Amino acid sequence: MNNSISLLFYIKRVKADSNGKANIYLRITVNGKRSEFSIQRKVPVDKWNPSANRVRGFSKEAQEINQYIDLISNKINKIHQQFIEQNKSFSAIQIRDTYLGKNEKNKMVLKLFQEHNDQVDKLVGKEFVPLTALRYKTARTRLEQYIKKEYKVDDIPIKDVDHKFITGYEYFLKTERNCAHNTAVKYITNFKKIVRIAYANDWISKDPFFNWKARLKTVDREFLMENEIQKIIKKDITISRLGLVKDIFIFSCYTGLSYVDVKKLKKDHIVIGIDGARWIKTKRTKTDTRSNIPILPMAQIILDKYSEHPDILNSDSLLPILSNQRMNSYLKEIADLCGITKNLTFHLARHTFATTVTLTNGVPIESVSKMLGHKSLKTTQHYAKILDRKVSDDMSILKEKLNSLENKSTTGDKKSG
Repeated sequence: MNNSISLLFYIKRVKADSNGKANIYLRITVNGKRSEFSIQRKVPVDKWNPSANRVRGFSKEAQEINQYIDLISNKINKIHQQFIEQNKSFSAIQIRDTYLGKNEKNKMVLKLFQEHNDQVDKLVGKEFVPLTALRYKTARTRLEQYIKKEYKVDDIPIKDVDHKFITGYEYFLKTERNCAHNTAVKYITNFKKIVRIAYANDWISKDPFFNWKARLKTVDREFLMENEIQKIIKKDITISRLGLVKDIFIFSCYTGLSYVDVKKLKKDHIVIGIDGARWIKTKRTKTDTRSNIPILPMAQIILDKYSEHPDILNSDSLLPILSNQRMNSYLKEIADLCGITKNLTFHLARHTFATTVTLTNGVPIESVSKMLGHKSLKTTQHYAKILDRKVSDDMSILKEKLNSLENKSTTGDKKSG
């Protein structure tokens, strides 16, 4: 059996449009038999080099088309090699149809996404944490909402996903779903993984994300200053629900634990550390990384305060925590009572621990990173950058004061002279 194959890219000059551009075709020849198809690209007829099978010149358009031609050639050769390795007979038509995806049922976007999510669910506790599985489920739901609204169908073939689809999805997330920029980018990045799986399996011939770049915006995380922490601690709150939320929020300020990690804290998470003092040793729910946190006096006061609480006496929990939604709602009331204008959320306590409680007081960044359960020191370094910015702002104010004093001094000298 002759396994030779030849590829020829060419244009039909006589069929050029009114702008002088002609479609580029690919002719596949196997054992003297041909098949051909348009590659869905046009080129000015005077820019086509028939001997090189390429576009002349170094313009951006020429480079993009030539790169696309190379990509198609590589795909066709890969398909050809697969037929040989599988010892299957093939024709030019079979090569063409395999490339165009006509030999198998179209892979559907949401179906592929669901298959991926099912695999993630089975690996929770082994390779993934529950929050990762939840994030992929939410990402699929958002994509399903976009497809139904924009395309009026339940699903679409993965081969129909192009750059227009991606940018349209980003616009939908920011407008219809009111997502912030970084949230929208994360949803699209989740979807990108599904597309890359399809591309790696040759279910699509090109990567629609080739010209899309994920650009996250740097977000300065708010945190409380020492005087603001003290305002909350010293505020006498008589409403029991607000008093409970206040205490648990302060506990997080002095431990760095997120809402979900405070909620899952058990009595056996308190251990005696290497220094003979009490430590919290737990795993972060989000990343499944270890957090070892010495218990500071303020955190211990709160643990002691609730040790006799009915909900604690009858369970293995450490603190009687409310739902995240109610906690954040009540924190808004606490902020008003304390005269704090910052957007008080439970997660702001974690940022406060990283900045005001630890880094500002000279705790090395490596130690802070371990207590926060960060996988990378780079994540913790963002808090250090925030502090640098605060130092810069404070010094700018000082410079203005000093300049003002110098100006007054200079004016006084001139008058006395």
